[in-house]
Amino acid sequence: MQPVIEAAGLGISFRRNRGRRRRLRELSGSPPQTGRRKGEFWALRDVTFSVDPGEAVGLVGGNGQGKSTLLKLIAGVLLPDEGTMLVRGGVAPLIEVTGGFVGDLTARDNIALTAGVHGLSKRAIADRFDEIVEFAEVGDFLDTPFRHFSSGMKVRLGFSVITTLDEPIVLVDEVLAVGDRSFREKCYRRMEDLLSGGRTMFLVSHNVSDLRRFCTRGLYLKGGSLALDGTLEDALSRYGEDVARRRERRAARG
Repeated sequence: MQPVIEAAGLGISFRRNRGRRRRLRELSGSPPQTGRRKGEFWALRDVTFSVDPGEAVGLVGGNGQGKSTLLKLIAGVLLPDEGTMLVRGGVAPLIEVTGGFVGDLTARDNIALTAGVHGLSKRAIADRFDEIVEFAEVGDFLDTPFRHFSSGMKVRLGFSVITTLDEPIVLVDEVLAVGDRSFREKCYRRMEDLLSGGRTMFLVSHNVSDLRRFCTRGLYLKGGSLALDGTLEDALSRYGEDVARRRERRAARG
């Protein structure tokens, strides 16, 4: 079975004004520079793994350890400075609350735009429109600009659109923490349906019960490096041990 995702020696660095410098470098066709520069830090470094179709992978680690950055590399939002990221198949990313929607466009227009960008035809969008709206519970706000939506409404619409797409890889980053309990349960059922249908899923969540509900495999990121690639329970255990050691060291220092 051919992996749907293959990362080899993956690394990406950030620095002040990185975005502008990066765009200029890419437009000029200059090769990436891998030497360490002043004010630079590596968000990810030397990360290697592969994922088979249908796997549900939980990304484990504290804040600022590279989990969201890795999802953005898989989605193609960011490009690596080192190594390679090979993704076979389309990606449905729900990485941020806004889901890539345009604030000044209405909910109706955002549904059409986002679904169209991901390859759905006008006919397919029309066929799924009512399902998207019903799941998101935004029927009374279809002609309201997205920027006027509450955080919960943004999550509902973003999740509904992204999980209605046909992309084989789904990325979910902490967004379910914003929704209310009843909507989270709807999302959980939708995610279970996606996995039973053979989708590949990456999930970032600080809610251990969410990770255990969906994921059997875990990638533990620590300081931008892949500290462990194994079962989810092994990843959670290693992370918990590291957290406990840090607390002990802080306590010892007084």
